[in-house]
Amino acid sequence: MCAERTTVGLFGFGGFGQLVAAHLTPYADLRIHDPYVSILGHASLAEAAECDVVILAVPVHEIPAICDDIADILKPGAVVVDVGSVKVAPIENMKRCLPDHVQIVGTHPLFGPQSAGKGIQGRKLSLCPVRGEAWRAIRVFLKRELKLEVITCQPEEHDKEAAMVQGLTHLVAKVLDDMGPLPTQMTTASFDLLREAVGMVKDDPPTVLNAIEMANPFAASVRNTFFERAEALRRRFDAA
Repeated sequence: MCAERTTVGLFGFGGFGQLVAAHLTPYADLRIHDPYVSILGHASLAEAAECDVVILAVPVHEIPAICDDIADILKPGAVVVDVGSVKVAPIENMKRCLPDHVQIVGTHPLFGPQSAGKGIQGRKLSLCPVRGEAWRAIRVFLKRELKLEVITCQPEEHDKEAAMVQGLTHLVAKVLDDMGPLPTQMTTASFDLLREAVGMVKDDPPTVLNAIEMANPFAASVRNTFFERAEALRRRFDAA
């Protein structure tokens, strides 16, 4: 990120935390903290929180508690970044819990361990500037070094689109997966794409589905509209 290697404190070493670590290790000195995972060289909460950049790769509902835990440790000018699937609630929590001398950037990588299996180059990432100017340097790094397509937006703008893009994808995937196993022989090209989409998200932890469907303030409206349209179709076919 600069000639003097940046220190990055990574909170959370689940599937996505491991993906973050794999792609940032060449550029920064990582200190990984996750009390639920056994990690060689595990960093303490304080060691991770004292870094130049702190990345919160944890479930959305855990962000307020972690921010409270690290608020007094963060150094002036440090940058706190989240990678949650929703942006309005986590960003409000970070703004409320973190001291004014800390910069805040909201991000949402629009990919995961499954969809990034062949690399992340060309993948999309939403970036929400919140506090400070560090987001500009982060955007440049993400575009130039990691070759990501960065979409700069506001939290509400992100959540409105994500409510349909992710909300419907995970909703349909959950229903189809529960109906499985899905056919694999007499399939069409369109069904194969649908099965591929289900495969990309069906193994996500329950916390991801809960965040997408429950923490996004716009998800309920999209979900209700979908079920209303589906119910109207069911009545139409039942009456035929």
